[in-house]
Amino acid sequence: MKDWYDRQIAPHPGPLTGRQQLVRKVVRRVHWARTEGFGRIVEEDRLDPRPRVRAAWRKARWRRAHPQAPGSAVPVYVVGLQRSGTNMLMRGLDEAPETEVRNENDGALFDRFRIRSTDVLRDVVLRSRQQVVFVKPICDSHLVDTFLDLPGLAPGRALWVYRDVDARARSEVSKFGPANLWALRDIAAGLADQRWQGERLAPATVELIRSFDLEAMSEHSAAALFWVVRNGLYFELGLDARDDVALVSYDAFAADPPAQMRRLCAFVGLPYRPELDEHVDRRVSHGSGRLDLDPRVRALADDMAARLDSAWRASSAGEAAEPAHGLTEGTA
Repeated sequence: MKDWYDRQIAPHPGPLTGRQQLVRKVVRRVHWARTEGFGRIVEEDRLDPRPRVRAAWRKARWRRAHPQAPGSAVPVYVVGLQRSGTNMLMRGLDEAPETEVRNENDGALFDRFRIRSTDVLRDVVLRSRQQVVFVKPICDSHLVDTFLDLPGLAPGRALWVYRDVDARARSEVSKFGPANLWALRDIAAGLADQRWQGERLAPATVELIRSFDLEAMSEHSAAALFWVVRNGLYFELGLDARDDVALVSYDAFAADPPAQMRRLCAFVGLPYRPELDEHVDRRVSHGSGRLDLDPRVRALADDMAARLDSAWRASSAGEAAEPAHGLTEGTA
């Protein structure tokens, strides 16, 4: 069954037709319902309309009480890596009446999970009558510095969300199978410019990917290596040196939701309310232990986790983390 599923979602040469995109979407949803349960799909995709209707009513009431000047909405970009807890974050932030939430399934702003254009992005933010517009361009995380520097918008913020590598790799493989492995193989084959996963990678990072035997690599090791590469962009792009970008640790959030949501609200300028995090179960999110990864990948992942955790602690304390550039073995 898994082999059949992998064949249905394998990379396709050239653009997909509308019918092909629909078939892939249906195949994914059926697979996720079988492997993770229909209730999980309803929760993640927010298919129950009742919470959304209640949130829309609260936001409309807030707009009537707090009319906003055109162009005053603050954009906040939620970025990082898939399966890192961004859905959990966006669900909570949508409970605030001051906010407008634009997820990657929003057809007005996204096309196949990527921002349609910076002009469309600018227009969406300028038309908002909420105080803060949260946008989740996960597939465009490597462009977040350009989004922050867009002219004509109120000064924005960005939240780079990261999660324990083992928990994220398990979740990624469970939901998307060998997708990260396929992406790494394409990057190694010189097709980086044809995949969003390969855009803006440092040459040293591409060479690091090529140094692995990707034909023999396991799906979990590939997911972990992709985690290293993608989170490495936080340092390569100099985001760690910007005061308008904050790291968010999913694991710290899951362990103490109120404390972390208070920190997040203070950063973006929202009042804290308990309903913003009451949907989060207080837990250690990666309690299943460490995966059996390729030893080199494990070393890179441990090093990257240490860098991220150090930067998170520094930013939590209001300190600036030391910027780093490039991604090479032993310093990744």
